[in-house]
Amino acid sequence: MEYSIHIKNVTKQFKDTTVLKNINVDFSKSHIHGLIGRNGSGKTMLMKCICGLVPVTSGEIVVNNKRIGKDVQIPENIGAIIETPGFMPNYSAVQNLMFLAQINNIIKKEDVCHAISSVGLDPKDKRHVGKYSLGMRQRLGLAQAIMEKPSILILDEPMNGLDKQGVADMREMLLDLKEQGKTILLASHSAEDIDVLCDTVSEMEHGELVRIK
Repeated sequence: MEYSIHIKNVTKQFKDTTVLKNINVDFSKSHIHGLIGRNGSGKTMLMKCICGLVPVTSGEIVVNNKRIGKDVQIPENIGAIIETPGFMPNYSAVQNLMFLAQINNIIKKEDVCHAISSVGLDPKDKRHVGKYSLGMRQRLGLAQAIMEKPSILILDEPMNGLDKQGVADMREMLLDLKEQGKTILLASHSAEDIDVLCDTVSEMEHGELVRIK
């Protein structure tokens, strides 16, 4: 079995506080992997470490066969929603994503518009993102995560703020992305989301991880 993400003996400490304790887990390609646990259990910190946003104290994280912090600082070919997506409030959805797209400069405006449409938003909507509901910002966050067609998605509570139809749409989209061969790491407080979507489930508690499915 091929792995998109390999985590070996990972520990993260801040002064006297250990937030991740000797994490060992592999996430295989083309699957949806669920991550559950209470607030403060270490889920978000683990995701930040995988994305290269926070360096580990010890251990190794390998994403797409490259060691984070050694071979690359930030993993390539990865899209993420971690915590509430942050956007420039006085710009439209297209303007926000075009600004971000110019960083890597590998996609065009039509790709941005397609990503926005695919999450159920209107790319022609000129409203500023500051006037969006939480659910609309979550959708735009997913559009940002998928717009460059990454092979891995790291999604921290992507259903936050979505109504019942929005949750159904998001589930359908994630299953479709899996069928396209994407590897998805999904943190959720919803047992139903985890049950419906996930091929594996890992639980975090006090910085430790246990695979339960």
